[in-house]
Amino acid sequence: MMKNVIEVRDLVVVRGSREVLPGISLDIGAGVAGLLGPSGCGKTTLMRCLVGAQRVRSGTVEVLGEPAGSPPLRTRVGYVTQAASVYDDLTVAENLAFFARVLGVDPGQVDEAVAAVGLDDHRSQVVGSLSGGQRSRVSLAVALLGTPDVLVLDEPTVGLDPVLRRDLWELFHRIAEGGAAVLVSSHVMDEAERSDRLLLMREGRIIADGSPEQIRERTGARDIEQAFLRLVEGQEEVA
Repeated sequence: MMKNVIEVRDLVVVRGSREVLPGISLDIGAGVAGLLGPSGCGKTTLMRCLVGAQRVRSGTVEVLGEPAGSPPLRTRVGYVTQAASVYDDLTVAENLAFFARVLGVDPGQVDEAVAAVGLDDHRSQVVGSLSGGQRSRVSLAVALLGTPDVLVLDEPTVGLDPVLRRDLWELFHRIAEGGAAVLVSSHVMDEAERSDRLLLMREGRIIADGSPEQIRERTGARDIEQAFLRLVEGQEEVA
């Protein structure tokens, strides 16, 4: 697999009169990368750009050597939005079977995807009757269909209990061990330590990039929350 799975160059996104992304550039390779920052900092906008679902003012985004959102990436990129993107009036198994047909993947992958997200006991349950966390896991199962080379996950663990959050992060790492690139966004600082690589984001800019340990050492902080605060304070002093 190529060294850089995702390449972003001089990406500018404007919404109304606000420049949401002011010309950022970054590369993402295989492994689990965490995109961490407060709500409203541009994480979701960046992720939408990576899957070709966001109008951009200028710049380029390439995924697996193709323009983001292009047809060749249809089954190679899995995307999970913050809101569950499945049908409430279908069962878990029916949702997965439907999306398997849409994506043209082997129906046998339905069982594998349901098992991967721990929903075997709910496969015959109508999605609308599931809890919020369970519905999010159905969306994740859909994204796993086809064994994608890239997974873009927008705050997939928000609102989940600690045990389930731990289990999902273990799943993300297992997927990455197979050579995939997994990008997981969050605004919860204590999740940062679970990433191989961490991108700290504020006001549309990447303010730190490295392993959690590297970022802590660089800032002299005891944890990522303190590191983030020191980086922000340093920016404000420079300004």
